This record gives sequence, C-alpha cells and structure tokens, in this order.
Amino acid sequence: MKVPRALVEGVLAAVAVGTLVLLAVSMRDGVSEGRLTLLATPSTPDSAQFGEVTSLAAPAVVQLVRSPSVLDVAAKAAGTTPDRLADAIAVELVPASGVARISVRADTAEHASWAVSAVAKAVIEADLLAPAARFRLVDDQPETARVSPDWRLATGLALTAAVIAGVAVAALRRLRGNNVRTALAAAGISHPVVVARDDDPGLAERLTALCVAAARPVKVLAVSPWLVERAEELARTLPDKASEPAEGTAVIAVAGKDRRSDLATALAVLPASSVLVAVVLA
Repeated sequence: MKVPRALVEGVLAAVAVGTLVLLAVSMRDGVSEGRLTLLATPSTPDSAQFGEVTSLAAPAVVQLVRSPSVLDVAAKAAGTTPDRLADAIAVELVPASGVARISVRADTAEHASWAVSAVAKAVIEADLLAPAARFRLVDDQPETARVSPDWRLATGLALTAAVIAGVAVAALRRLRGNNVRTALAAAGISHPVVVARDDDPGLAERLTALCVAAARPVKVLAVSPWLVERAEELARTLPDKASEPAEGTAVIAVAGKDRRSDLATALAVLPASSVLVAVVLA
C-alpha cells in the first residue's frame, strides 16, 4: 500500500520540529532550587508582643535577603555573582503564621543548597524579631529540586509543536493542490485530472497508463518557458499514442507549483479536441 506523500511529509515535519524543541530545551543550562522554611517563635513563653512584632517585622526579611552583605556570602556559596543571585532569591511570607519560606536557584543542587543555607543563616543572625521573638529553621537540611529543564513540560511543548507542524505541512500541501483545482475550474475543466509531483518515482508509469487509456496522441505542454526542457524530457518517456487513436490529443501540463495563473491561461486556450489528463507540478 502506497503511503500518501502529504502524510509522509507531515510526519517528517512533526518529527523534525519535535526533535528541535527537545534539543533546544536540552541545551539550556540546568537550574536547581534549594528551599528552607523559617518559623518565628516567642523568645519567652509569656511574650505578649509576639504577634504584633512578628506581623510588623517579618516583611523585612524580603529586603534583608537582598542586602549586599547577605548576597555576597550567598553568592560565594552558589558560585555566582551577587547581581545574578539577587534575581534568584525568593521569599514567601505565610500570612498570620510567622512562617517565611526562602528559596534560592542555582546551577546545581549543591550550590542551591549552600546558598539557601547561607541566606537563612543570615536572616536568623540578623535577629529581626528581637526581643519578642526569633526565627528558627523548621528543617536543618534544605530541600532541593531540579526546576529546569522541566522534561514533562518540554515533552508537552514538543508534542504540541510537532502536531502543529505536521498539520501545517499537510494544510500547505492541500492548499497547493487546491491552487491547481482552482486553475482548472478557471479554465473551464470539470472532469477529473491527475495532479502529480515531478519528483514522484512512479510518475512515468502513471502517465504512461493514462496515455494508454486515453488512446490519443500525447502532448506534453510546458506552461512556463523555463519548463520547456523538462516537458520535452518527459515527453520522450511517454508513448506517442496507443491502439486506435481517437480525435484530438491527450494533454499533460507541466506547471510551476506556484504559478496558478499561468496554468489557467494555458489550459483556457487548448483546442476543444484536446483533453487534459494530468498536471505535473515541477
């Protein structure tokens, strides 16, 4: 069974685009994230100002983690510069809980772990909540996770891009075919006509079968001047006529893929005795 060329081209385009998307993702630098959680606790069991101090002072953590002194220490741990690290630090304050979640992104899990530990240590040593409260670590060891590349997301994007590419190629192929049909309609040709590509390996056999069925002398018509040589070459591979010839000629038009107007004009002036049997897109 012969697989349609449009299907083959669509599948190839989908595979190529999907592969390129995955390749582009794989070439990106890996990013890991280290996380630590700080919890505000009262300095003394009967600290009456704990809640008020915590709600007022906790937001200062956001500014503290980006201070030059903290960034310098954390940048050395992360193997990067303070300016780049400033964009890689995030602080999440959980309302009415005294919880601050600090996360730092770096090129490796080890660097992310060291950097977030350095930042958390600096926040604790700053003692922002004194004297009513203080921050402490919920967990001694940072939680690390790889955040980029996200292969599940990349696979989804690759599949989506592949489907779009495949459909687009198939649509373009169909549109190209529709251009030929439009030209045939403009020339007043309503009977079925074979539309084939010049690079089709079985082109000569298909056209020979059509010529034999037509039982007429064969004329290969070059729609554009630059196609004359190809039309003559194609004509030499076809039989001049088969069995008892009928009136007129069997015409095979050789046209450019994007020259619909030329095709319509050439077909419109064919003699009434001529019958168009095929259009070859070169």
